[in-house]
Amino acid sequence: MTTRIPPMQALRAFEATARTGSLTAAAESLHLTHGAISHQIKALEEELGVELIARAGRGIRLTDAGERFALRIRGALSDITSAVREMTEAANPRRLSVSVVPSFAARWLLPRMRQFMTEHPDIDLDVRAAMGLVDFRREDVHLAIRYGAGNWPGVNAEFLMEDQFFPVCSPRIAHGVPKRPQDLSRYTLLRSDDEFWKPWFVAAGLDWPEPTRGPIFNDSAHMLQAAAEGHGIALGRRSLVGMDLENGTLVQPFGITVPSPRKFYLVYPPSFANSPKLAAFRDWILEEIGATRSPAQVKPRRSTKRRAQ
Repeated sequence: MTTRIPPMQALRAFEATARTGSLTAAAESLHLTHGAISHQIKALEEELGVELIARAGRGIRLTDAGERFALRIRGALSDITSAVREMTEAANPRRLSVSVVPSFAARWLLPRMRQFMTEHPDIDLDVRAAMGLVDFRREDVHLAIRYGAGNWPGVNAEFLMEDQFFPVCSPRIAHGVPKRPQDLSRYTLLRSDDEFWKPWFVAAGLDWPEPTRGPIFNDSAHMLQAAAEGHGIALGRRSLVGMDLENGTLVQPFGITVPSPRKFYLVYPPSFANSPKLAAFRDWILEEIGATRSPAQVKPRRSTKRRAQ
């Protein structure tokens, strides 16, 4: 009897769930819905005739069979990804795939891409905008620009730049541009899922709680677009609002800024460290950062292999 191999998407859905311990986290890592992951795992269990995942309270746990199966397919999927990457690289050696968070892609990288294309016509950038962290063992991506602490396991992380927070708004906002921090009480404050107003309030001498009303966004680019259209005042990041401040689309009412606890890093697998395409992209992006930052804000380049902390 011929053994039928389950669909690859079902195997990836199960492996991601086993690895993250959560259907929701697996869905986020694969850019699918919770329902799609659950459906694919159920179909896989029916195909194999074995229960792989069991409910445990509000969460899940792997069955004994699930533990064994996850261990076997994890290495196999990694080998498949490596083989696909090798074939893709051979077929298109000009391609350089870069994973980047959508807000940074839209508001920093894409406006500057023409310069890179002019300087490096032999490299075809493949920009992959995604909120989740890229897994180089499972995804056909060469490098990433990430915003965080820089302590991602098993990769090289090179510091690129720091960031700052400060309020921004449209110069044509209703009631006019606020003149004092206290004036913000009269305005709608636009909010982000994971970036908070409270540290800026403290720096401005305002004993205010974190806002709990008003529009909230999971993408900073959308929040800043809402601010540019006069829908409220956003807590902007220097890295994302630089060009809007220069062209007057947004204004910075106050000189008070707070440093971001997170920083930008160039991240890639150790196996890609000696790539000429990586070197070309690294040199270009550092030059672009230097052109938009004061010398004190740009640290010397350093490359380290980070482990989880």
